[in-house]
Amino acid sequence: MQIVQAELDVAPADGGKMGQKRTETSTELLAALQKSAADAVKAMQQTTDEHLLTNWRLLARGQAVMEAPRYEMIQDTINHWAHHRGQMTVYLRLMGAKVPALYGPSADDSEFR
Repeated sequence: MQIVQAELDVAPADGGKMGQKRTETSTELLAALQKSAADAVKAMQQTTDEHLLTNWRLLARGQAVMEAPRYEMIQDTINHWAHHRGQMTVYLRLMGAKVPALYGPSADDSEFR
């Protein structure tokens, strides 16, 4: 999205929302993941360094919340995902669930003991 679109408004003033199709089955989920991954690869293959230096904007109600070169916004997005993945492991631990080996061996993964 940050390559092919100029901006994203996460709270449009007209109350609109991003269209998301709900997946009901694992087959639908895998198909959606494969399409999304293929779209991302295609966008990366078709972009240029010059395009990645152009600004991308995150908006809320039409007002810029963040604006930076696309490559920075992509990097920040990936870091943001990693942050939330880290939060998830804390919640899993607090709930007494096993923590998967996301960043390397986990104390709960018997394969690494």
